Formats: sequence, structure tokens, C-alpha cells
Amino acid sequence: MFIISTALIFITIILINGIRIINQYERGIVLTLGKFTGIRSPGFNIIIPVIQIIRKVDVRSTPVDVPKQEVITKDNVTIGVDAVVYFRVIDPARAVLETTNYTYATSQFAQAALRDVVGNVELDELLGKREEISMQIKKIVDAETDKWGIDVENVKLQNIELPQDMKRAMAKQAEAERERRANVINADAERMVAQTLADAAKLLSGTPGAINLRTLNTLERISAEPSQKTFFAFPMELIDVLRQNKQ
Repeated sequence: MFIISTALIFITIILINGIRIINQYERGIVLTLGKFTGIRSPGFNIIIPVIQIIRKVDVRSTPVDVPKQEVITKDNVTIGVDAVVYFRVIDPARAVLETTNYTYATSQFAQAALRDVVGNVELDELLGKREEISMQIKKIVDAETDKWGIDVENVKLQNIELPQDMKRAMAKQAEAERERRANVINADAERMVAQTLADAAKLLSGTPGAINLRTLNTLERISAEPSQKTFFAFPMELIDVLRQNKQ
């Protein structure tokens, strides 16, 4: 009886120690005496303690920051650039068996690809085609990590840090461009005003008595202000008659 009780207690301890709960977003890699023997699904699982071990692998989309890299672009500009990589484990067995740390390895490949791709483009292209360059990095990293059962979903360039002297030069260029646009707008406005005045002068000169009416209108507005000086204007027709008589 004692032996049976001891055996039951021993079996119970083994079962309790062998209980493993795998979450819905995880998969369990089972190694029996060091050899891969299967993948356990989410839920309640039992393994044989000491003989078997289980490695849990997160199969959710995982973001990994790529630290800032000092890179010399194709046109010899030294910049600092960082990125973020989004990947997902699609083959948990290969992710565990083919590399010691698939997250770190993916980050290292992303750093190398970032330096290679950015180093082969000019600064203007890097600033203007960030999405295309990100896709190039993604393809390189995805091809390299495929053997580990990793699917690289996306790569995003984040910050591009320019040298201080280039920042000042770009700020001056932007300011000069703003001034140029302002001058163009002012010139267009002055041209429109001049054209309007020319059209008005042409209309007034072609209508008999129009200038006199305009003059009287102006005098009427001036006389409404007591502090203003009042000028008397002679009709243009009278001035023309006087000129003719003088001749």
C-alpha cells in the first residue's frame, strides 16, 4: 500500500511539473532528449519533465528597432538614419532550431541592409523616395530571414539626421525660395493693378467729359474732410481752348 501511494504521489508530481499552458499567440517547440519532436498548439499541454523541454515562440507581428546608423550616401554626405522592422514567425520550428536568437539576428540583417541600400543612393533620392528605399531594405531582409521561418512584413525608415551645416544650407535655400515666391506674387499683383489703371485711363480718355466728372467726384470727397486742403481744377476742355488761343 505504501509503495502504491508513493508511486501515485510521484506520478502526480511529474504530471504537475509537466503541465504547460501555451497562449493563443504562441506555439510550443518540444525537444525530447534534445531532439525536435513536435509543435504544441495553444492550450493545455503535458510534457515529461527532465526528458522533454518546451520552447514557446510568439507568432504575433513583432516590431524591432534598428538603431541609428552613420551612413555615407552616394554623394558623400554623412547622415544618421534609423528604422523599424515588423516581422512575424511563420515557422516556429525553424525560428528556434536555425538560429540562437531570431529577433537579434533579424535586427542585425536589417542594420546591414540599411547601410548597404542607403549608401548606394544620393541624399535627394533618400529624402524623396523613402518608401521605395524601405521596400528595397524589406526585400533584402526578407530574403535573408526566410531560412529561419521569418516573414518580414514591413520596414519603415524613421529619422534621417543631416549634418548641421547642411541643415543651415537647406534652411537658407528654403528661405530664398519663399522670398522668390513672395516677389513673384507681388509682381503679379502690381502688374494686375497697372493693367487695371491702364484700362481705366483708356476708358476715361475715350469718353468726353469723363475726366471732368472724375475730377469733380474727387473734389467732392476731399471737401468732406474739413482738415483737407481744397484744390480747384479747370476743365480740360478749357485748358485746351486757352492753349489754342495762345498759339
